[in-house]
Amino acid sequence: MSKNCYCGSYKSFDTCCSLHISGVQKAPTALALMKSRYTAYATHQADYLLATTHSSERKYYSKEEILHWATANTWQKLEIISATENTVEFKAHYIDADNASQVHHEFSTFKQENGSWFYVDGKFK
Repeated sequence: MSKNCYCGSYKSFDTCCSLHISGVQKAPTALALMKSRYTAYATHQADYLLATTHSSERKYYSKEEILHWATANTWQKLEIISATENTVEFKAHYIDADNASQVHHEFSTFKQENGSWFYVDGKFK
């Protein structure tokens, strides 16, 4: 029995976010993309995180920085506050490198292009 997906669904990782991260299936909604991006942080999938960042914003990120942030923290849980067609407000709970509990509270904007969803930007709450 595989473990529940990191995104908090009660589906297995293999039948949930793994399908998006591996490229088998496109995330059908902004919320699904957001959940798969959280899971990508938890599983250290920097290539997916960069690929699902909107092309207009990608230059502001590097694979090395993403991987460092992903691996420096232990991801605990994802809490969805609200979602619309192209926005998601969430709290990502994690333990930082100093073993302190942290909460990343963000209001994210997404954009769909050519049938694929992309992360555009996020504002800290």
